[in-house]
Amino acid sequence: MMTNIKKIPLAFGNGFSELSIPEKNFSSIILPSEPEEREDGALLIKKALENPVKSRRLSEIVNSDSKISIIVSDVTRPTPTAKILPPLLEELYLCGAKDENITIVFALGLHRQQTEEESKKLVGEDIYKKIRCIQHDTSRCRRIGVTSRGTPIEVFEEVLDADFVIGTGGIEFHYYAGYSGGAKSILPGVSSEESVLTNHKMMIEENAVSGRVDSPVRQDMEEAAEAFGLKFILNVILDSKKGIVAAVAGDFIAAHRKGIEFVDAMYKAPVEPADAVVVSCGGYPKDINLYQANKALDNATQAVKEGGSIILVAECEEGIGNQVYECWNMQCKNPDDAIERFKHCFEFGGHKSAIVAIAAKKFRLYLVSKLPEEKARDAFFIPMGSVQEALSAVLSDNPEAKIHVMPHGGQTLPVRKEN
Repeated sequence: MMTNIKKIPLAFGNGFSELSIPEKNFSSIILPSEPEEREDGALLIKKALENPVKSRRLSEIVNSDSKISIIVSDVTRPTPTAKILPPLLEELYLCGAKDENITIVFALGLHRQQTEEESKKLVGEDIYKKIRCIQHDTSRCRRIGVTSRGTPIEVFEEVLDADFVIGTGGIEFHYYAGYSGGAKSILPGVSSEESVLTNHKMMIEENAVSGRVDSPVRQDMEEAAEAFGLKFILNVILDSKKGIVAAVAGDFIAAHRKGIEFVDAMYKAPVEPADAVVVSCGGYPKDINLYQANKALDNATQAVKEGGSIILVAECEEGIGNQVYECWNMQCKNPDDAIERFKHCFEFGGHKSAIVAIAAKKFRLYLVSKLPEEKARDAFFIPMGSVQEALSAVLSDNPEAKIHVMPHGGQTLPVRKEN
């Protein structure tokens, strides 16, 4: 009797790896649903500014004497700041706001300083020339309070001293803050090192996962932004080609939640958890290293029954991708080590080790990559030479296994169907 085979190409680096799976084991293919046609990005931003959520228009709030701070994303984010700023400035000019009273602040959080070239490219040559652009400085923060979860609220003095602050950015899934955007302009964007690290320590709490607004990390961020007095945001939602598909403006919580509805409609996929899932990050650059590839793993955990298997297909051309992560992998002998260590010693980079460790205790984690086998094992994965070999291992344990396939793991968030 011939078994019917389904062939599915999975992105691997700049190429593909083909999965051949027996029809009887194939459960479903989990895909994002992006809009076919897009409106012009500048127009979407203009409309959002003309119809702010739970807020008056900026041109009705600020005046010609207002000292205005506009917080923008740094070089590590895909936010198209150069497209966001022109319509935003137009709106401000309607009420007579002056260039010399406006400061653009790059929200570095704890990231490295940018070069002048990078800053210029982010905001656009013309705007860089006429408006003062500065970078966040963690050593120049003032404390204005403490959140109910114990996070000090310490904000960059240049932002504290403005009359009116506008947060800009993009909204997408974030693996421990639930979503990016909104309050993230303030914390971590322009906060002190102590504020950021205290906030990020909550990332191993149960609800601190992708696609949840009740993530303790996000709730803490929003409490800090509320205490700071953030009144207005302008956020965009991008598709996988980095095109703007929606924009929201207004109240920093209400507008953010409206933006989330767009993200959820495109990237949340209701599923019944299966025995296993095969997940590709979506190829280069999403699988450039294991640090980046973890995002797809994280999303895939939602589509598998506890005790099931996850096959992560990620080339990892540049290895582990983070020195601290690599050190933890080598020093922690088993998942419990990494989880315990993280509880006592918060170290950025080590968090990836702890998050994979939590997954490794619930699922069998297979990795198809170019990493040396030893490095894959150190990171709590079972190394496999090909996606077919990994599938055979899963089926030899359970020949009747039902398997989901996620070709765009970094962008798709399976949501367990409620029974």
